Amino acid sequence: MQTDVDIAICGAGPVGLALAVMLVQRGIAPSCIALIDARPAQQAVRDPRSIALSWGSRQILEQLDAWPSAATAIEQIHVSRRGHFGRTLIDRSAYRLPALGYVLRYGAIVEALERQVAKSGIRLIRPATVTGILDVEGGARIVFGNQPSLVARLVVQAEGGVFGEQERKKLHRDYEQTAVVAHVKADAPVPHRAFERFCDEGPLALLPQEDGYALVWCVRPESARRLLALEDRKFLEELGHAFGTRLGRFTGVSPRGAFALGLNAHVADRRHVVAIGNAAQTLHPVAGQGLNLGLRDATVLANILQTESLENAALLFTAARRSDRRTTTRLTDLMARIFASSPQGSPVQGILGLSLGCIDGLPSAKKLLAEQMMYGRRN
Repeated sequence: MQTDVDIAICGAGPVGLALAVMLVQRGIAPSCIALIDARPAQQAVRDPRSIALSWGSRQILEQLDAWPSAATAIEQIHVSRRGHFGRTLIDRSAYRLPALGYVLRYGAIVEALERQVAKSGIRLIRPATVTGILDVEGGARIVFGNQPSLVARLVVQAEGGVFGEQERKKLHRDYEQTAVVAHVKADAPVPHRAFERFCDEGPLALLPQEDGYALVWCVRPESARRLLALEDRKFLEELGHAFGTRLGRFTGVSPRGAFALGLNAHVADRRHVVAIGNAAQTLHPVAGQGLNLGLRDATVLANILQTESLENAALLFTAARRSDRRTTTRLTDLMARIFASSPQGSPVQGILGLSLGCIDGLPSAKKLLAEQMMYGRRN
């Protein structure tokens, strides 16, 4: 069957955009690539969400000439368990790096990558809603809800964060957690230090950003509803009670949002269809590994497509990414599940506090944890 393009990428978020630019950099003609997205051009650029990127992810984006200028460096990561002895402090100086990671706006990442896509001449199809991907001889047919179908020799699913009703129920049942997000200010900030604090219902992350902190507070759904309903002063008081006084008193909070949490890590690649980023694995935000894992997916797939045939790409990619994906998903899933499935104050939760103290006293264990967060599992 005649195909319209060699490679079709469904999803123009950061992972899909990055892959498209990587392919052109590796010598694949822009005319052989189609980039498809359901959203209008400016919708993603205006997205104000805060995203944590590792040092390894900065290296990837810099190679694409797509590193946003507005980024707040994370020089230290402080990990602790509320009400328990034990903590771990990871410092950039131990690894001779300018930063362990960075906090950026999602829209800024998309904007920088879209500039590179525009320069490359890649065909961009938007807004176009994909309603199905069908196997056909020699490739896959992408079916749209609002225009004629398109056939590609290889389809890359890079559209993440959208689940059907079955998946949504499964995620909710697995974790029973919701993330409350906001931007907060404190009267005694510690410059460039990020905090991951394990509380009774889940992790609470404070990431240095601009003049305050990006907050991701993971709690059970009923607690999330209560926190969202509180007036600002009461919310800041509860945040201070959960986090402690390491940043002094919390003095301001932006409008709050919330989203359900869960794990989707059941990759089902086909011969002519491969999934990357959130389309392959949607992780709990503990340790902030979701987009970092997706950018590593894109890098490996681009390298494979540079040297291997399109017919073998999906199989080779799945094998190459198995170790990093498994390690990262198991790590985030385990940490989140301890709090989602254990009663508050459970001895199982207390073990985590003890393990944090042990990690801090074992340089080799701390190095492994830091390298996993910065670069992922490398074979």
